[in-house]
Amino acid sequence: MRRISIILLALTLFASLNAEAARKKARHVVLIGIDGWAAEAVRRAPASDIPNIRYLMENGSWTLAKRSVMPSASAINWTSMFNGLPTEMHGFDKWNSTKGSIPSTSDNGNGIPPTIFTVMRQQRPSAELGCVYDWGCIGILSDSLALDYNYFIKTYRGKETIIPTEEYTKIATDYIKDKKPDLLVFYYGALDNAGHQFGWYGPEYMECQKSLDRGVGMVIQALKDAGIFDDTIIIMSSDHGGKDKGHGGFTMLELETPFIVFGNKVKKGNEFQEPMMQYDTAATIAYILGLDIPEDWRGKPLKRIFK
Repeated sequence: MRRISIILLALTLFASLNAEAARKKARHVVLIGIDGWAAEAVRRAPASDIPNIRYLMENGSWTLAKRSVMPSASAINWTSMFNGLPTEMHGFDKWNSTKGSIPSTSDNGNGIPPTIFTVMRQQRPSAELGCVYDWGCIGILSDSLALDYNYFIKTYRGKETIIPTEEYTKIATDYIKDKKPDLLVFYYGALDNAGHQFGWYGPEYMECQKSLDRGVGMVIQALKDAGIFDDTIIIMSSDHGGKDKGHGGFTMLELETPFIVFGNKVKKGNEFQEPMMQYDTAATIAYILGLDIPEDWRGKPLKRIFK
């Protein structure tokens, strides 16, 4: 009888693992988040200036019409991207918010709504979760207490670049090769900084986009070196665009941002037409990783972009 019980337990565990694997589109997700990256910047850039971004687009699914929540400012939109909620539900309403101006509709126990990291930690306790960023608010908004690897480093100060793109990116690529994270958010703040200093779509801004594209190439190579490239889905996203030297308004230059998804189970060369909001990002990541999506999230996973 004991032997039969052991066999039944083993079969149940095997079935459970198989069911979990069947729900996943990939074991690993890397979200490359570029602050201030406008859809218009991709439209204006020659393909030769952003070859790695174009590679992900041509071999994946993408839109240049993902819409930011209002107002079109940073912390507000990174919050929506991480926790699947619109502004009126998460309560973050300023560019540098670290707590809501009104109570959120749900709380993870740390004063913020459950983020994709919170959900992953709850449902996959042993998952390796990391976030590398150069703007301090990201650590708070992502739920740093759920992270295994929480790396903040300042890469710029005013007009001065402290750490070049390649040196900063190496922090993330070393982590990828060492730990093979199940979920990594890698955030660049430099492009937003260039927009505020020199203006969106000017020579300095477009040159910074070229530099960040080289960083994207480094991430792609690191995934190959780590042996997880074929089981990773790469997402590129942004919080808002810009106009002149600012953002926060209600023009399409400020509200439209790119969204790119690349991986083995993603449709290739697919410019999808379905409307997409900022808060659909978290739901799409949860869907890729086979997670249950929280009931109060308003984001919807982009199921149609997958094979």
